Amino acid sequence: MKKLDLGKDKIGKLILSFSVPCIISMLINSVYNIVDQIFIGQGVGYLGNAATNIIFPLVIVFTAIALIIGNGCAAELSLRLGEGKKSEAKKSVGTAISILLIKNGKI
Repeated sequence: MKKLDLGKDKIGKLILSFSVPCIISMLINSVYNIVDQIFIGQGVGYLGNAATNIIFPLVIVFTAIALIIGNGCAAELSLRLGEGKKSEAKKSVGTAISILLIKNGKI
C-alpha cells in the first residue's frame, strides 16, 4: 500500500482515501443495528423495538461527544509530543480523561 503524503497529495485523493473506511464502518454499524432490531423484535416484541428506538438518538449524541473529546485529545497529544512538550501532553490527556469521567457520571 502506498503511503499518503498529507502535505503533497491532492485533497480529493486524501478525502477519498480517508472517507472510504469511515463509510464502510458506518455501513457495518447500520447493519448491526438492523440485525439488533430484528432480534429484539423477535425476543421482546414491539415494545422492545420502541424502547431502543427512543434511546437511540441519545446514544448517537453521547457517542458524538465522546468522539469529539477523544479526537481532540489525540490531536492535542500529537501536537504537544511533536513540539517535545511531554508535560503539557500529559496534562492534556489527563484533562480529556477527566472530562470523559465527568460526562459519564463517574465523578
